[in-house]
Amino acid sequence: MFNYNGFQWLFIFYFYCFGGWCFESAVVSLKARKWVNRGFMRGPFLPLYGSGATMMLVVSRPFQDNVLLTYIAGVIGATALEYVTGIVMEALFQVRYWDYTGKFMNFQGRICLRSSIAWGFLTILMTRVIHRPIEQFVFSMPSRLLNWVTVLLTVYIVADFTLSFKAALDLRDIMIRMMRLREELERMQKRLDVFIAFNNDEREQRRLDRGERREVWLNDLTSSLEQGFATLKELLLSKPTAYGESVREEIAELRGRFNLYRERERGEKKLLDFYKRDMIRNNPSMRSETYESAFEELKKLVNSEEDATHK
Repeated sequence: MFNYNGFQWLFIFYFYCFGGWCFESAVVSLKARKWVNRGFMRGPFLPLYGSGATMMLVVSRPFQDNVLLTYIAGVIGATALEYVTGIVMEALFQVRYWDYTGKFMNFQGRICLRSSIAWGFLTILMTRVIHRPIEQFVFSMPSRLLNWVTVLLTVYIVADFTLSFKAALDLRDIMIRMMRLREELERMQKRLDVFIAFNNDEREQRRLDRGERREVWLNDLTSSLEQGFATLKELLLSKPTAYGESVREEIAELRGRFNLYRERERGEKKLLDFYKRDMIRNNPSMRSETYESAFEELKKLVNSEEDATHK
């Protein structure tokens, strides 16, 4: 058992990638009460499941006659794979595609006790029940047919994975630029607050003194800046001598920079093509610790667009 050539191993890997996608999409769709095309890739394949299944076959191979050792090998192997994959993906993309934070005995939110226990039982189930008919199916296929199918699947999956990988990197870059943009707008907001408070606007002064400036979304921040510029415009019209020429020039410069930043903000959101949008939709538990606010804003944007299309 488990003695396969290279094409057979690759075909088995793809088979479990597809089976994992079916299982994961069904579970997540039932929870969400709507269809969710689960996974990192756009097509019906989840490489983590294919890697996990292949790893289970490999690590359990020396222990085929011992259920306990098969279970232990499955727990250790699958947990290690899940942990390493989570670290690598988060380091590359600055996003977590699954998160066990809040689960009993989790470690860094990447693995947890319940998941590890389940991996062990799944290893026994797969090696002793599920994989046997799959193995018979693989051996029954003419070698030339299996080789051609495997080659075609490889071309498709490599192309899909390449596009998905690029989309994930682009999504990371969009979040980085959005965070930098937000920092620039926050500095601009503080400067506007100084100008408004300098003119003894009591309502604004009280708000600033109470420290009511809180963390807001980028959309809210741009709206607040728009209101700030409108307030300054009213002050300049009602009290032409309230600010000196140098302050007027700085306000005009800030307004010009703000207009450029608004265009940059719109441009970043336009970069969300269907691959990036589907990546966000297809992973409901996906989150970013480093760029949390930027990612949450992108999720909000994608979800609002989805809600609008369903109305």
